Amino acid sequence: MINFKQQELSHQLFDKLKAQFPEIELVSIVESPFQRDSIWVNIIKPENDDRRLELNELAADISTDILMDYGYEIMISSAIRAELEKKAA
Repeated sequence: MINFKQQELSHQLFDKLKAQFPEIELVSIVESPFQRDSIWVNIIKPENDDRRLELNELAADISTDILMDYGYEIMISSAIRAELEKKAA
């Protein structure tokens, strides 16, 4: 179960990414199905390969800072547009 601090940090990660990559969209924040202590921030990533690479690098830096400062493993994961549309319905 995701606690309040993990939720807050997940949103901070997304907000920092959104500031640099306005085209991304948040789909969900969930526990990793493979490791209960990991949180996945599922997003719609940029379609441009260079932008996606830049996004992944920035996300890795921010995620590392979160891990070092708070001990929580929070990462981004690619979602599909159909998931976003399903969530909106």
